[in-house]
Amino acid sequence: MSLAGEERKLSIMNLLNEHGKVIASDLARMFEVTTETIRRDLDDLEKENKLKKVYGGAIKLKVEVEPTLFERACINQEAKEKIGYLAFTLIEDYDVIFIDEGTTPLQIIPFLSQKQQVTVLTSSISAMMSLIELKKREQFDGRMIMLGGEVNVKHLRVTGAIAEANMSDIFVNKAFVSVDALSIEHGFTSYDYEKASLTRKWIQQSETSIILADSSKWNKRSMVKICDFQNVDIVISELEPPAAWKAQLEEANTRWMMPSES
Repeated sequence: MSLAGEERKLSIMNLLNEHGKVIASDLARMFEVTTETIRRDLDDLEKENKLKKVYGGAIKLKVEVEPTLFERACINQEAKEKIGYLAFTLIEDYDVIFIDEGTTPLQIIPFLSQKQQVTVLTSSISAMMSLIELKKREQFDGRMIMLGGEVNVKHLRVTGAIAEANMSDIFVNKAFVSVDALSIEHGFTSYDYEKASLTRKWIQQSETSIILADSSKWNKRSMVKICDFQNVDIVISELEPPAAWKAQLEEANTRWMMPSES
């Protein structure tokens, strides 16, 4: 049986989904092509993040599931608190800022009582509830703006077309956003397409875009690309970046900040 390249790749993916693993030599016999042709097919599919090549063939990618908000809050908590405080020190009185639903950006909110007339936009239900509590205690004198959108109960956030439409004409001084993974090779990535799309727009519509990411997210790649390092002004983490990253960070003109700098 001889199939055109794209048809053959589709058949390979169907076999992989059924069996979890494919052998290059078996595929070559099945499709009546050379093993070199199959290897090129597997190379292409791996570049498309559809499988993982192993010796002699390929295996099905492990599908990662985004942890719940509570599960994320329990990871590297001390580091997140330090990152959140350092992020807060970048805020000035009368700033207009965006805070997303990531558990690290949420660490900024308790400190906002120290600033005057800050306007906070958020897609996070948890962030808004915390701001309301500060307001009720008269510890926050700024404005609070909650984006509308489709509610995700598991992660207590809003996303989707309505949320993006709400923010289409809004610009902020600083956007404090989280990511699910980052690496020099793949930039900043997310588990969720709609979350990634909203994050990308806030990065584009801010004077200063600030990624908050503890070291548990380094050298990893999630499913959806948000942007590259050159699209971001500042990354805040609790440790120095890997030595291999420093040249690329300098080239991208992305500032790396750590709590020790505060």
